[in-house]
Amino acid sequence: MDEETERLDALTQQAGRWLALSASPAERHTTAVVAGPYDRVAWRDVYARSAALRELAAQLLTRHAHAPDLLADVFLCAYQAAPRLRDSTVMAPSRLLHHQVVTALTQSPGFAALRRDTAGDAYAAAMAVLAQASALRGLLERSREVRERTGRADRARQEAEAAAAAVGEALRQAAEKADGQGQVPAPVAAAVRRAVGAAEAAEDEARREDGAAAQAMAAVPGIRSAARNAASAAAEAVRQEAALMRAWGVDAGETERMPFEERARLAERLRSGRLARWAELIGRFRQMAAGERARKVEHATGELVGVTLGDDLSRVIPSELAVLGVLELRAVFAARYAAGELMLYDSRGEQGTGRGAVIACVDTSHSMYAEGPGGVTREAWSKACALALLDQARHAGRDFVGILFSAADKLQVFRFPGDRPARVTDVLDFAETFLGGGTDFQRPLGTAAKILEEEFDDASRARGDIVLITDDACEVSETWTRLWNEIKRRLDFRLFGIAIATPGTATASGSVLESLCDNLRTVDDLTDVHTTADLFRVI
Repeated sequence: MDEETERLDALTQQAGRWLALSASPAERHTTAVVAGPYDRVAWRDVYARSAALRELAAQLLTRHAHAPDLLADVFLCAYQAAPRLRDSTVMAPSRLLHHQVVTALTQSPGFAALRRDTAGDAYAAAMAVLAQASALRGLLERSREVRERTGRADRARQEAEAAAAAVGEALRQAAEKADGQGQVPAPVAAAVRRAVGAAEAAEDEARREDGAAAQAMAAVPGIRSAARNAASAAAEAVRQEAALMRAWGVDAGETERMPFEERARLAERLRSGRLARWAELIGRFRQMAAGERARKVEHATGELVGVTLGDDLSRVIPSELAVLGVLELRAVFAARYAAGELMLYDSRGEQGTGRGAVIACVDTSHSMYAEGPGGVTREAWSKACALALLDQARHAGRDFVGILFSAADKLQVFRFPGDRPARVTDVLDFAETFLGGGTDFQRPLGTAAKILEEEFDDASRARGDIVLITDDACEVSETWTRLWNEIKRRLDFRLFGIAIATPGTATASGSVLESLCDNLRTVDDLTDVHTTADLFRVI
């Protein structure tokens, strides 16, 4: 071989390893969780729609340049039914912290409970990410040295890949300069050898930085405990919101169909102010009403009040049954049965359920804002009862009307037809509205009667039910009372009364409420939802 040249095949052999690396460099992933196209679209969509997620990412970016990738991994852990993690050896060094975080997260005891509520639900998974914000901030704060080390390892690995690519370029130039016998000029061959040396040095440096990053990663304090706490906090936050939705009658299927922004606004509305404080009481009322529906029977015996005649064999008195023991009298028994003249126990059971609308007239005068036992206000108690009545009406396919009243000039009507779903925003508007002022019975009861009259005229439905919930009594005129009794007889509706008494007092005998109502009960313990249990058996 001439001193001035070198063979191309020898140079190729020296550069072979680096040629292979430059041709197919090892893939370094930036996300720890394996995700398909649908999962990635779900993350991008929820990130674009959630201002809270983008705000969190912006905050974390001040600590960590790859914060969005970390948030994507945490989201995918919660969103996927069975998240699968990549091997740490194929991760970009700068994302190894992410891998360790999600590994600890998926192995934490509370993670399975969290995923039961978040798998397949992008909104719930996003909420889980936000619930872990504090833990993520703390982890990034404690891992500053690790992030610096892994960042250097990332750069060293990129430099090693660039050096390998430079070997390939140098060899390409050598091939262009080679003559017909494969001889390469010495300067060109020297350039190839220098590129190979630089690649070897860059690879050695990348290995050293990888080792230093791994050592630093092992020394990060509290990743497992932080992940455990974060998973528990996220599970609790998601569980509380789900319970809040259920308490307000919003089922899981309905929330999953909601657009993201609408669901976020609804959740914020439920979490804020007094609505959140009412959730437990509302849930208790709804559960109690559902239990009473389950106990309801079609043919309750009721209270025995005497003896009557008829052909109901289930109520025949014992002396009549004794006749059957005398062969000669059995024909007499049969004849009396055919004529409906058997002696039966007479009973007075609860009146059957009505067919017309259920109308809740809820007092929202100033005194209803007073707080009672357990921190429950009279308003909260009355609204929770009214919402349970709404459930009761919907279960029976009946219209529901909520009438909020106070003084004679203050009244608001909310209609919920029985043939269509009740919009949760309308339910919340009904629950949140508070009028204030004095108390007047004539206008709300008159409005309720007019609604039942319109229903009777339009649909020929009678036997509606009005429930008056109030903490006060007021006078009604004789003229109004006469008109009230007349329309009540004509439409055959019932008026139930719930008097919320001041502790230590009771509704006076002969009061306006007692004279107006067919069925009146007094409530003096606002923490006891069972005081109105019988109401839900007969409405």
